[in-house]
Amino acid sequence: MRKNVIAVAATLVAFACATSADARPSRDESWNPFVQQSSVTDQTRADRPRAKRERSASRQRGQRVSRERGQRVRYATRQREARRYAARTESYSSSSYSGGAGPRPRAWCGWWMRTQRGGGPHLNLAWNWSKWGRASGPQVGAVVVWRHHVGEIVGRAPNGQWLVRSGNDGGAVRTRARSVSGAVFRVG
Repeated sequence: MRKNVIAVAATLVAFACATSADARPSRDESWNPFVQQSSVTDQTRADRPRAKRERSASRQRGQRVSRERGQRVRYATRQREARRYAARTESYSSSSYSGGAGPRPRAWCGWWMRTQRGGGPHLNLAWNWSKWGRASGPQVGAVVVWRHHVGEIVGRAPNGQWLVRSGNDGGAVRTRARSVSGAVFRVG
């Protein structure tokens, strides 16, 4: 009880001693003993807006320079990433015939199919063959597409699997019996 009385009394004293706060203090600082008063001011009231405009213009120039610098950095970063990607995906091989398909990339099953069926560089990516031609079922002559590999069906194995010829199968072009479950089939 005693603590409550003391707390209420302290609150009342704080409210009684508080002065009303202005939302915006006046410019007259003659009441403030810490501000040095001088008869000649450094800037007149007419100069203040101009100085403020100059500071604002300077700040805007700084922001523009910063923004331009950021754009240059982003552009250079994009160019550097593009060069790294090109170096990573293309390995020039003089021993392989490209048939007009361009240099052979590191993962080259899609590229090899381009040498067999034609198409643009977007078909270097195996999954893009799933949009080529029209849909079909498993049959000889169909392009068979898995998520990360593409080949063509050239026959049927005695065990019921399909014989698929594809590039980059163990690092070479080879034909072998494969399960085609979960694959997409396309014919041109």
